[in-house]
Amino acid sequence: MLRRKFYDKLLEWKRKANKKPLLVKGARQVGKTFIIRQFAKTYDAYVELNFLKNPEHCSIFDGALDAESIYSRMTLVVRDVKFVLGRTLIFLDEIQECGAARTALKFLAEDGRYDVVASGSLLGIQQNEVASIPVGYEETLVMHSLDLEEFLWAKGYSEEHIAAVRCSFDRHEKVDDLLNKMFHKETRDYIAIGGMPEVVDAFVENMDYGEADGIQRRIVGDYMDDIMNYAPYAEKPKVRNCFLSIPRQLARESENRKFKYSEVEKGVGARKYGNSVEWLRDAEMVEMACNQSAPLFPLSAYVDDSIFKLYVSDVGLLTCMYGFGVKAAVVGETISGTVKGALYENFAASCLVRTGHPIRYIRHRHEPLEVEFLLEQDGKVVPVEIKASNSSTASLDKLLSRDDIPFGYKLTNGNVVVSGKKITLPHYMAMFL
Repeated sequence: MLRRKFYDKLLEWKRKANKKPLLVKGARQVGKTFIIRQFAKTYDAYVELNFLKNPEHCSIFDGALDAESIYSRMTLVVRDVKFVLGRTLIFLDEIQECGAARTALKFLAEDGRYDVVASGSLLGIQQNEVASIPVGYEETLVMHSLDLEEFLWAKGYSEEHIAAVRCSFDRHEKVDDLLNKMFHKETRDYIAIGGMPEVVDAFVENMDYGEADGIQRRIVGDYMDDIMNYAPYAEKPKVRNCFLSIPRQLARESENRKFKYSEVEKGVGARKYGNSVEWLRDAEMVEMACNQSAPLFPLSAYVDDSIFKLYVSDVGLLTCMYGFGVKAAVVGETISGTVKGALYENFAASCLVRTGHPIRYIRHRHEPLEVEFLLEQDGKVVPVEIKASNSSTASLDKLLSRDDIPFGYKLTNGNVVVSGKKITLPHYMAMFL
């Protein structure tokens, strides 16, 4: 079984006193249902409703939505229901298929006899199908596909291996050459395979890149099906074309990777495609990095959201979208050009999202300045520049000349090097930022 950090978040939620129902969001096939079922084993009693697989479960939420009525109807619709006071987990899976169940979370929260976890995909795009969102009565957590550290666990790396690398990160010391080589190799595998659980499981078992690629292609196809099934009728082709344009948009020259509506369709802009981009974000299929008008703290005060980049939520799916030849070139270290830069930038974006950072970048329109990511640390702005190889960093150097920026990171295919305010790190250390 794949070890997931999200399991610890579930245990932390369980330990809370007077907890609210937990809503677990995330893209399809990132492992939400599996991890919640594993978590359910920590309870004495467990009830699972799946509104997609068993549409009749929606009838439980027809009529009065007080907790007593809901639990009573549950015993009629689901066989062998057992409730143990204070030690029962009720799992409402695919809750996006039953708007009344989402509304009912408020009343289940007020009742408080049993723990309730709800999960679903495409929740953001189906808010208008819910009569009343239970604001203040639910806690939300977002689950992603496996991060690099979880991928390393799946590949058999120990806590000691990762701790040794983390120690080098903390101390800004060089990593042992053999360990550094191993981690760079695993990073290339992660860029090729990504973190979708089914893909990782199959790859770890058989080490077959072709099998992994086939599963990835099916997942991308499932995403296309979701678009055709759930996007508004007029938006379907626009959403699809926006998503499929991301690989070529990221493959432009590094200083011009912002998302352009004109790349989707010549001569059009946000008026036609803005809703399509929002749909993809709400479906958790993409991550958006907005441009900063200035590298100043707090970054949120200087966001220019009219200029942005889009990244595929799982870097392995992006690699798959480029084609199997690109996967082979990544693993074999023969990849070059702008596609290589796109993949390493998407990889870094994925790492930052999974460690809780809003992803933001800076690019000035009237001067040659672009740095891939800006972070906040201790009330200061910290720039992060991504280099697919160990090339120069004119933009990062320019930012580091400012007195208000304490230091910055350059991520490369090398080892740890400190030069003044510039800290050069191997790509895999993005998981520690």
